[in-house]
Amino acid sequence: WEGVGAISGGGATSKLLVDYPKEIQDEILDFLFKPNYGLSLQMLKVEIGGDADSTEGSEPSHMHTKEKMDFSRGYEFWIMKEAKKRNPDILLYGLPWAFP
Repeated sequence: WEGVGAISGGGATSKLLVDYPKEIQDEILDFLFKPNYGLSLQMLKVEIGGDADSTEGSEPSHMHTKEKMDFSRGYEFWIMKEAKKRNPDILLYGLPWAFP
């Protein structure tokens, strides 16, 4: 047993969350990731974007050239940061849908 987890990706399952008002975002994110509150998720698996049209709402790549990385593209890095903010011990996993 390694805990209870969720996946974000493969059809933009979390994409709209970044557009919610901050108070609503915090409420949802707290419910998902805060220990001993709501779901208390212990793992989160996200799509590693590759700029491919592999699903609806595909994630952009964080690295368009080998010299430049940009983790502000898309929403998956944002949701990982928010999860870690609420639960520093959460396990994070990434799965590539495509490669840039």
